[in-house]
Amino acid sequence: MPTFRTLRVVEIIAERPGLQRVGLDDDSRAYALTQLTGSVAVGDEVVVNTTAVDLGLGTGGWHVVHWNLSRRDLDLPGPGHIMKMRYTSLQADTGAAEEFVEVGDPATEQQPLPDLGGVPVLVASLHSQVGIAAAVARDMRPELRVVYVMTDGAALPLALSDLVHDLRERGLLYATVTAGHAFGGDLEAVSVASALHLAIERLGADLVICAMGPGVVGTSTVLGTTAVEVASIATAAARLGARPVVMVRASDADGRARHRGISHHTVTALALTPVPVDVVITPDLISHSEALMPHRVVVREGSDVADLLARHAVRVTTMGRGPGDDPVFFAAAAAAARHAVALVSRPDTVSDA
Repeated sequence: MPTFRTLRVVEIIAERPGLQRVGLDDDSRAYALTQLTGSVAVGDEVVVNTTAVDLGLGTGGWHVVHWNLSRRDLDLPGPGHIMKMRYTSLQADTGAAEEFVEVGDPATEQQPLPDLGGVPVLVASLHSQVGIAAAVARDMRPELRVVYVMTDGAALPLALSDLVHDLRERGLLYATVTAGHAFGGDLEAVSVASALHLAIERLGADLVICAMGPGVVGTSTVLGTTAVEVASIATAAARLGARPVVMVRASDADGRARHRGISHHTVTALALTPVPVDVVITPDLISHSEALMPHRVVVREGSDVADLLARHAVRVTTMGRGPGDDPVFFAAAAAAARHAVALVSRPDTVSDA
């Protein structure tokens, strides 16, 4: 069951569209998702959800503002009628790009599935991989339109991602689409498949990066992880005529045996993927490649990710580790991104070997 406390705002620590970070009168901190709760001000009495902090989970020590008691009513009209977080007390009319299609438009008629023309879709199982991929793409082909599709496999509000905020500020992402119950993107989509279509057909993406937001859930069981969504994303991308490229999760620094070498998250997701997809590994992971069959295993060198991220002023960590702490993870992500960028506009000319 959730736990709540009533506290008073004593400081606005930081704010950006969709998010405020505040200090509270018991010396704790919280963030307010203003698209759901409206803004808060110093002196406001707020109800905060303390559950994640009480359990020591990975929210970084922040409570979540549930309601502002200093405001009697709240009216945040939405653009349409598609609700996200449906049937909860925080359901919000975010609208969806699909509902703003005029009657008579070909998109409203029964027709074959769209063909996404071989556009590469980088499929990641961790949010941190988005930053690495975006930096690699900017370094190799700065003119590319890179669009991030955020699934609802982890955090739902896009505004919560400091990484995406930084990537947008530095021009490394052209646009964002939030799919399912995730919300706050430049476009809202009802499903991941539709989000991929919107990213490519409406936003003109040359390269799509598709991954959950911050906060992957994992357990010691084979299937008990949100990372299994990689299978459905890669399958949808392939069926729609895109070119899915799966980024492996790899490590030589993780203390858990199931994540060393190539993580069981990646192996399991690929075992659930019924269509052949590109899976990119670095040379030092070749001994693990048998677990990735029968997919197209592509071997590529990584790059100096620490230098790359520093040049683009992007900070990326995975489980608290940076490029110097877990070079295998960063090199594998960079290798997949390099392969995907090489596929842009010429998907049939890049060797699978």
